[in-house]
Amino acid sequence: MSAGLFAKKVGMTQVFDESGIISPVTILRAELCKVSQIKTLATDGYNAIQVAYGEEKLEKLNKAKRGHLAKIGDQGFKYFGEFRVTNPEDYKLGQTFQVQDFDKGQIIRLTGTSIGKGFAGNQKRHNFSRGPMTHGSKNHRLPGSIGAGSTPGRVYPGKKMAGHLGNTTVTLKNTKVLYVNPEENIIVVKGSVPGKKNTVLKIQSQKKV
Repeated sequence: MSAGLFAKKVGMTQVFDESGIISPVTILRAELCKVSQIKTLATDGYNAIQVAYGEEKLEKLNKAKRGHLAKIGDQGFKYFGEFRVTNPEDYKLGQTFQVQDFDKGQIIRLTGTSIGKGFAGNQKRHNFSRGPMTHGSKNHRLPGSIGAGSTPGRVYPGKKMAGHLGNTTVTLKNTKVLYVNPEENIIVVKGSVPGKKNTVLKIQSQKKV
């Protein structure tokens, strides 16, 4: 049983199904994931599985990481992530999560960091419509009024304005697995996913509601 996986985005392509309908897909290559710590309600205040991923030589890691990984073998990992679980006693230290734990047609949840696009205007950032372009209008791409002049005499926090676009954590639900290749640790999912090439994505089984 797998709590989840961490995988790198390889890229996008398109496939045809049995009826000839074309679908955009994203190819993900799973990282080697090992359980490095089991957190319980009694010891940590919540139930979770810590997973080490991103293989790295032990001599390149600091003493803290080497000491933390000593209990699961002599393999080095650069990164750590967590998966919330209901029954942590079902897992053990050093357990490996693999792509075989996911099936074709399964519905999963993907979490990753979206592509950062720097500073963007209010229209591009929030999908606002522009002002009129004719009849002497001077409000083409302006934000317009942003607050009352007298009461409260200030701009409310969270007002949608120009600013930093992207580079945020995005979670996609109801993503369908179309293909699993255990030999090459490949998972193919339908549609696009957050981030650019080599972005690390967190894959979890989605609970049925």
